Amino acid sequence: MRQALDRERLRGVYDRVARRYNFQHSFLTARSDQRGRELLVRKTVSVGSRVLDAGAGTGSTALLAAKRTGPSGVVVLYDMSDGMLAVAKSRLEDAGVGDRIEIQTGDISSLPFEDGSFDVALSTYSMCPLFAPKQGALELYRVVRPGGLMGVAHSAEPRSRWVRWLGDRVEDVVWRFPWISLGCRSVSVLPALKEVGARVVFQKQIGVPLWPFAVFVVEKPPRATSRRLHS
Repeated sequence: MRQALDRERLRGVYDRVARRYNFQHSFLTARSDQRGRELLVRKTVSVGSRVLDAGAGTGSTALLAAKRTGPSGVVVLYDMSDGMLAVAKSRLEDAGVGDRIEIQTGDISSLPFEDGSFDVALSTYSMCPLFAPKQGALELYRVVRPGGLMGVAHSAEPRSRWVRWLGDRVEDVVWRFPWISLGCRSVSVLPALKEVGARVVFQKQIGVPLWPFAVFVVEKPPRATSRRLHS
């Protein structure tokens, strides 16, 4: 796995690309990024849900979640980039759902929320650039209530070794330009979640052959004991 960018550089990259992020990410993934968001929201969020969108970026997932959870629900957007969150706030207000969102800035690896604070926690393409993706995933799991759901989409390794080889060669070039790569690389967080008792309820690989996405939903067992977890 490629070494992650340090936090300050990563924050600077996302602040820089905030206004073009939606177009850039959609173009490079042939819109499979939005497909992943729609899958996760449809399988996790219900009317009245309290939802955490961690690594919320420009609010694409939060917008879907806010529409699905309705006026009785709340969506908390959490991201390290103020630039991305500014775009998100504007988009959600324009969509008429600004009154049911909350926005906070910070690092996914150390969430400021109590254990079991949310019915649903979502991470769409925000694990990929993290310095410690497993720790980030475990933090999201910690703040989900027993019986709640956690949905994740992140970059994954291509299944074919030849496609994987080609993808690595392309990344050798792209990785030199962080404002293009966005610090994203293949990660694997599901095994860490299974180790602490998460039950997989949905799992699928989607996306373009060179850069596929792993999309999955896990449930925290109803009798789970909430505790701070570390990878």
